Amino acid sequence: MAYFSHFPKVSYDVRGDGNPQQMINITKRVRFRDYMKTNFVTYDFYDVKSGETPEYIANEFYGDPELHWVVLLANNIIDYYNEWPMTVPQFETYVKSKYDNVDGIHHYEYTQESGDTTFKIELPNDSATTQPAGSLPVTNYQYEENLQEQRRRIRLIQPRFIGQIKKEFKNRMNG
Repeated sequence: MAYFSHFPKVSYDVRGDGNPQQMINITKRVRFRDYMKTNFVTYDFYDVKSGETPEYIANEFYGDPELHWVVLLANNIIDYYNEWPMTVPQFETYVKSKYDNVDGIHHYEYTQESGDTTFKIELPNDSATTQPAGSLPVTNYQYEENLQEQRRRIRLIQPRFIGQIKKEFKNRMNG
């Protein structure tokens, strides 16, 4: 099932000459129902390896690279270029271009002492913030690397639900 094949069409005068053309309405968006997002029984978790694309993962798990949209939709990814994990070379280039000093301190982290002691409090790296004893510096590189690791952990709809997802997608796009 090609992703855009079920999108509605709209008339749009692209050239402004009074001759509208039929175009795919790419602004139409479908989201998974809330129960699908919160029901972890329907998901498997997967760590994306460097260079793996949504098409590759869809082919490996669903036997169809055209189902890449299911991978993206399950993870609420709208902007593939900024929300999908980068390859190692892309990441290295990105970090070097973003920061003058990749080893500079981005922020400090302090482990919460009561309640959930696995929770880390992020403290800004500025002269107005007094750093408590035991706070640890996090470099710009480490900060960006942590963001990438969070992006690598994705949810995949279990294959047995794909037929249902495709049917609901088609109904919502036509509705």
